Amino acid sequence: MPVSVVRFNLVDPRSTPRGLRDRYQAALEMARYADTHGITTVQTEEHHGVADNWLPSPFVFAAAVFGATRHIAVTVSAAIGPLHDPLRLAEDIAVLDLLSGGRLVTVAGIGYRPEEYAQFGVDWHRRGRLQDELLETVLKAWSGEPFEYRGRTVRVTPRPFSDPHPLLLVGGSSEAAARRAARLGLPFFPSAHLPGLESYYKERLVEYGTEGWTMMPAAETPLLHIAEDPDRAWAEHGGHFLHEARTYASWQSGDIRSAVRSAATTVAELRAEGVYRVLTPEACVALGLDNYVLHPLAGGMPVEEGWRSLRLFAEQVLPALAD
Repeated sequence: MPVSVVRFNLVDPRSTPRGLRDRYQAALEMARYADTHGITTVQTEEHHGVADNWLPSPFVFAAAVFGATRHIAVTVSAAIGPLHDPLRLAEDIAVLDLLSGGRLVTVAGIGYRPEEYAQFGVDWHRRGRLQDELLETVLKAWSGEPFEYRGRTVRVTPRPFSDPHPLLLVGGSSEAAARRAARLGLPFFPSAHLPGLESYYKERLVEYGTEGWTMMPAAETPLLHIAEDPDRAWAEHGGHFLHEARTYASWQSGDIRSAVRSAATTVAELRAEGVYRVLTPEACVALGLDNYVLHPLAGGMPVEEGWRSLRLFAEQVLPALAD
């Protein structure tokens, strides 16, 4: 059975606070529905100060999802590590791990938007060193034992539920990120299909004498929307996909490699490109993917349209994939 993911970033470029409240509540209801229909994972992410209301607090959202569900995992992909206080993050993840019974997966990246660092007064040029400190600190903290941190002795309690610690992956598209993961014996999450970087990570595991594994996006990892009439969906809602694609494109410089990377400037170009795909249930099944990533509220998608997509996926696509 393939892995099935429902992605939420809660973007809405035109909404009021009341509308955002409704969108957040809808996302929780969708997560509850996904949980009862066999979907594997809710995926969320972190960005700050974005005009279209991109979710800035993925761990708060994860807590709400865990309160509404019983089985589904939540992957934060990715948390921007250097923007977090290491001790507080260790505590928050430990509590979420206990509350969920081990259902939280955290991918720690360093981000690619200097303005987010500026917003929090964090030095962009120190991001690598700050990421090293964060990862080293949370791993020590989850032992429950006292340790030295910035010249003082500290102790983080409670210990998390998961043994030896909550699932933590290092994300990124650079050799520095791969080295960091290998040195610490942490799994590596490349931000795109990068077999060469995966090989480099494995070589560094041997060099450091550590153990790890890679969770890498497939060469084909489209963001999916399910509709009985894809032409209608593109005509009525293609602007939502384009808004998100153009936002990502504005953030990603030439050296950033991402599974969500589009050069489209029009809805027609985006449809032809294939990063975002609107498919009938039958066409979705025929993709034969190992991972199906549904994006029901992409780019401010109307909630009712998001529900149509999710129900078609859960009621027509998943049962066919299980056969």
